[in-house]
Amino acid sequence: MHSLDLANYGPVIPVIVLDRIEDAVPMAQALVAGGVRVLEVTLRTPVALRCMEAIARAVPEAIVGAGTVRSAVDAQAAKDAGCRFAVSPGYSQAIGDACRQLELPLLPGVATASEVMAANADGYFFLKFFPASAAGGVAMLKAFAGPFGDVHFCPTGGITLASAPQFLALPNVKVCGGSWLTPADAVAAGDWGRITELAREATALRQD
Repeated sequence: MHSLDLANYGPVIPVIVLDRIEDAVPMAQALVAGGVRVLEVTLRTPVALRCMEAIARAVPEAIVGAGTVRSAVDAQAAKDAGCRFAVSPGYSQAIGDACRQLELPLLPGVATASEVMAANADGYFFLKFFPASAAGGVAMLKAFAGPFGDVHFCPTGGITLASAPQFLALPNVKVCGGSWLTPADAVAAGDWGRITELAREATALRQD
């Protein structure tokens, strides 16, 4: 799988933070039920890797990936957990090399023109624009379209159901990342029906 293939499964990739292993599988099932198959589980909690393993094993329809990958060690751990892609908040050659050696598709984070060029130099042309809202949002992505006409982006960070259509309308945006699909209160309460409904709303944002 190429990282750009991730954009073929729907317009939004949920950015997920899990604090309890027992939430992982029902949450993933709820998202898949709502039409969302590509799941980015961030390495921000002590149980994150075990949650990824549980989803990869129990929810085969889900394409689980690791977010917040910051080192070669993180990339190896993600691969070992059964992840099918990795997402990094920024880009370094070490991350790029590690993921290539592991044959783990990488969606690297960038926020500036120099970072875009560094990622391009290592063969990456589908990039995460992060933190999207804080780093210039739609205006910045429009500005990037001129010099980087062959680059596509997945803006992530501060995007909501209301603002997502503005990003998805841009020609250089294939998909966007969003944490709104898995609200902490819904996960804590086990309100999987609400998460399925949020997933359905996100899936309906697909631009034809």
